[in-house]
Amino acid sequence: MFSQAREIAEGDVVIMWSTRDSMKAITITTGQELNCRFGVYRHSDLIGIPFGTKVASRNKKGFVYVLRPTPELWTLSLPHRTQILYVADIAFIISWLGIKAGSVVVEAGTGSGSFSHSVARSIGSQGHLHTFEFHQVRMEAAQVEFASHGIADRVTLKHRNVCKDGFELESVADAVFLDLPAPWEAIASAKAAMKKTQTTRICCFSPCMEQVLRTVSSLNEQGFTQITMYETLLRTMDTTSTTLETPKSLDGAINKLKLTAIKKEEKRQKQMESSRLAYEAKMSAEGNRDDGIEEEGGDDGMEGDEKPHGVKRKEVEPGEGESEDVREEPDVIALPTKRARHDHALPSSSSYVPTPPPPIAPIPTVPGTRVSLCKPFADQRGHTSYLTFAVLLPTVYPGSEADEVLAMVTNGSTSMDDDDAVGPSGTNALT
Repeated sequence: MFSQAREIAEGDVVIMWSTRDSMKAITITTGQELNCRFGVYRHSDLIGIPFGTKVASRNKKGFVYVLRPTPELWTLSLPHRTQILYVADIAFIISWLGIKAGSVVVEAGTGSGSFSHSVARSIGSQGHLHTFEFHQVRMEAAQVEFASHGIADRVTLKHRNVCKDGFELESVADAVFLDLPAPWEAIASAKAAMKKTQTTRICCFSPCMEQVLRTVSSLNEQGFTQITMYETLLRTMDTTSTTLETPKSLDGAINKLKLTAIKKEEKRQKQMESSRLAYEAKMSAEGNRDDGIEEEGGDDGMEGDEKPHGVKRKEVEPGEGESEDVREEPDVIALPTKRARHDHALPSSSSYVPTPPPPIAPIPTVPGTRVSLCKPFADQRGHTSYLTFAVLLPTVYPGSEADEVLAMVTNGSTSMDDDDAVGPSGTNALT
């Protein structure tokens, strides 16, 4: 699978790694070159250098790493022909289906080949992958990739609509994976392709919950058990390292906390003093402006019954003359203004003296301690699809007559008489 040589050669697939989110897969061809924002790189300059080398551009203003392809790197750099599965879903599916070296796997919906490459590595040279794609152009492109990547011997790719025509496989698969728009239409054919002599598993990849509901109904009708649905969500973290000076003793830690509290209190007192001074300056400016207005107008300019605010005024009822009864209005109650309340709450400048912090001895620390810190990235990958899993229990047990009949059917034998296909109870041995 891919090249296993130490140095890059003509025709090898190489991953040009620029950044974590920027990489490109190329096939080394003499006479061609790669142009990217990190410079220009001729393919001929890469021949003969080891995989993993850091290569500078021709103008020495950028660099890339030339990496050996893996299924994980191929998933991140492949040409997208369809929506693909990413590493988190792929790893979970392979683990849950129990795919291992020597397994036989059936896949419906080859697409861009992301899942196919990971399965081909997991099953090894002793296993086999049967994959089906209904789109002719996508099937041909995937066939070329499988051949150039060295996995054509363990992958059988066919052009077929399995929802209508079925898989045409009988009791060969250890696991089945369906990545289809309507997976419930292929459940019956998938059951026929799964082995009857052992426990087998199936997984359906569906983006919408409505697809999941119809798939679960079909799995129940076909006799599958342990039906479960999962959704894989990643949380990528940004890690950094820093030097942390830790106290040598508990007393040192306590003193450090006290020092932090004193610094916070000093900062708070400074903020209060600054706020008080700013407020006094503002009130002084407003008072000077009000005094100027009063001097300009005065009380002499008032006419008639106008009196300053808060001064008693006499009111005489009309028609009674000057010697009749005289009424006096009650005094106006002067409430404290906002300025008076604020001045009363704040201490005067003459009486306010900040409290100096008590002296604290230097804190002994352990220098040079490196610690790792991590925090989640602001942008996280969201929903991809729902994974519906189910288990098919064995219906034929090794050593039974049904097992012998099943072996003959699987091997394509037609020499068996009708009486041989009938069990002791008179029923068909396959049921």
